[in-house]
Amino acid sequence: MTSAAPHVLLEEAIDILSHLVAFDTESSKSNLPLIEWVEDYLAHHGVESLRVPDASGEKAALFVTIGPQTDGGIVLSGHSDVVPVAGQKWTSDPFHLRRDGGKLYARGACDMKGFDALVLASIPHWQKMPLKAPLHFLLSYDEETTCLGPVDTIARFGLDLPRPRAVIVGEPTMMQVVDAHKAVATYRTLITGREAHSSKPALGASAVQAACEMVTEIYRIGAEVAGLGVAADRFDPPVSTVHVGTIAGGTARNIMARDCSFHWEFRALPGVPLDAVYTRVEAYVRDVLLPKMRATAPEATIVTQVEIEVPGLAPEPGSAAEQLAFRLTKSNRTHAVAFATEAGRFQAAQVPTVVCGPGSIDQAHQPDEFISEEQMIAGLSFMQDLARELC
Repeated sequence: MTSAAPHVLLEEAIDILSHLVAFDTESSKSNLPLIEWVEDYLAHHGVESLRVPDASGEKAALFVTIGPQTDGGIVLSGHSDVVPVAGQKWTSDPFHLRRDGGKLYARGACDMKGFDALVLASIPHWQKMPLKAPLHFLLSYDEETTCLGPVDTIARFGLDLPRPRAVIVGEPTMMQVVDAHKAVATYRTLITGREAHSSKPALGASAVQAACEMVTEIYRIGAEVAGLGVAADRFDPPVSTVHVGTIAGGTARNIMARDCSFHWEFRALPGVPLDAVYTRVEAYVRDVLLPKMRATAPEATIVTQVEIEVPGLAPEPGSAAEQLAFRLTKSNRTHAVAFATEAGRFQAAQVPTVVCGPGSIDQAHQPDEFISEEQMIAGLSFMQDLARELC
């Protein structure tokens, strides 16, 4: 790969991106058609790949190695799933790549099939290089929902798969080196009370009233833990946050509600236990709210289901991943982001990890999502310099 390679490879990467975005890989759907296309592309170039299916067999991750089958390589991590387009006003087909004014528009073009395309376009050229350590590509699923897509593959590092010395997650950061992000946990609370005429509240227990009291307590506890943690001043906002997103219950104005449910989340700064709010809310429910409901409705229940727990990414100053990313981006400063990624999954497995990829997160999840050709070229330069590092 020569110094002109990023510009030469741009058209190849854009062609690959046009194929990737054509697959509707919303997280609720199978990603297997896209995985099969990538497998065929790799096979055409004589590259073997390992498919790692999920328990249902409806989705799969893909793990690829270029270079020697040894420990000590670098993993480039991308995901195949995208967020829905329903309800968004696009000016063109979100699953057909539109090239206009130096921008590439499509669902997932920025988050993060653009990065995936850069890796795939680079692989045939990496094959020609005398790599002394391997370059790996891990293409996952369900990043937009659970971030569990790479977990089964990670569990095989150091067993039947080479153990890498560093991971670079290619989420859109405008090629800045991110070494910290918040953790996120999401919950669904189901409340069952007893119906009664609203004029006789002592005959029932309102699930809607209980939900209101519980939500108030969630926000109160959230305010207490907001300032805990480390590196707070690097985040926007500089606190851990709670949020109740949906609530539904009741059947009529004058009937005490039997059922009510709501969804809520907690986004934690590094160093804050992910269950910091949940455990205190559960204590409030057990000691205060349920006894109050059961005074008039002994059958009352409150159940909070843990839906998703995505670990945060904590700063590791001087780590192998950070130092490598500094050299490749020619920078010496790290950044923090509020959104969650798969990076914490790798860090939890004791593999140094940073986030660094092309495009802006401000474009992600939006109608007319795009990545600029300028950022694609910057990403290709990054890939070129990474390969040279390993020769």
